[in-house]
This record gives sequence, C-alpha cells and structure tokens, in this order.
Amino acid sequence: MPRVAILDVDGTLVDTNYHHAIAWYRAFTRHDVVLPVWRIHRAIGMGGDQLVGKLAGEDVDRDKGDDIREAEKDIYMELIDEVRPLPDARRLVEVLKERGQRVVLASSAKADEIEHYLDLLDVRELADDWTSSADVERTKPHPDLVHAALAKVGGGDAAMVGDTTWDCEAAARAGIPTVAVRTGGFSRDELEEAGAANVFDSIGELIDALTETPLAA
Repeated sequence: MPRVAILDVDGTLVDTNYHHAIAWYRAFTRHDVVLPVWRIHRAIGMGGDQLVGKLAGEDVDRDKGDDIREAEKDIYMELIDEVRPLPDARRLVEVLKERGQRVVLASSAKADEIEHYLDLLDVRELADDWTSSADVERTKPHPDLVHAALAKVGGGDAAMVGDTTWDCEAAARAGIPTVAVRTGGFSRDELEEAGAANVFDSIGELIDALTETPLAA
C-alpha cells in the first residue's frame, strides 16, 4: 500500500503557534497565573491536558486547570480569523497525493477548529481523512494521535511531518519517523535532538527535497 503521510496541522500547515501562545498567556493571567510568553511557546504543540501542569505545576492544574483550558479556547477563537495557511501548505498535500500517497491531517484540536482549518487550506477533497480531539484520549507527546491518524486509513507504513519537538516525540513513540519544518519556532538542533530525520526551514524546501526524506520511502 502507498506510504501514509501524517501531517500535523497547527504550526505545520497553518500559522497558529504564536496565536496559541498569546491565548494561553491571557488565559493563565485571567486566573492569576503569570508566565513569560517564551516559556509558554516552548510547550506549544503539547496538548492542553498536559500543558497547564507542565508550565504552572500540578497544584494549579488541579485547582484551575479546567478553567484555564476553557479560557484559552475562548480567547483563541477570538484570534482564529487572523490565522493564515503557511506558504506551500496546500501544495504539499497536492504533491503527496500526486505521488499516490495517503494523507491524513493529524490534529487534537476541537472539531470546530479543524473544520475551520480544512476550509482555510481548501483540502477537504484532497486529504484522505483527518483527526480531532474526539479521536484521542492523550495528546502529544503521547503517540495516541499518530495511532488515530493511521487508523483513519487502515494503517500501513507511515511518516509524519511536524513542527515541534512534541510531534517528533509522539511519532517516535509510535515507531514512525518525522520530517520537521521550523515553522513552529523550534530550532534545528531541538528538532534533531527530539528525533527528526530531516529538518527544513519551510514547507517549500521540504517539497523540493521530498525524495530525500522518509516520506519517499
């Protein structure tokens, strides 16, 4: 069967990481937890179920976690219309499909967010399937999202495209390689240390070197 390309959405196909960092910052401060934005950015890509505890501690997560997560959702939705596709995002899906590969968009975002991104990217008719928060119990760096994405197309040999260290770790735990792009704000060294087989500055560079990556195996 053709290789499965699992494409992370937030920060990889759509430019959302810094919007999320600001939304989390405002959500934390709304509940009297003040954190520097740069620290929040380092956790973007990790699911909200784990992010609060990692950044603010388990006591805050226990006492205020659900309220902070709900606030972040509301604040982010106020920003979502500012989000744009990253350059060449749709073209990556087109090229992979032209090569006969199955493409799954992998996201643990809420259904209304992923629906918005599908329209923004104009990939409903291109992608084989996609995931949302309803498909996973544990978010990245746990491998649940990768397993859910593979299950959508009946399994098979796969590689992932992502933008954060959490993507690389989740894919590694699922036993598949990651091709990383730096569009999420993580450095080449960080992504390679987390296990990325290749790191590119942009999706365009990835497309140009596609045959040299695990996506072509």
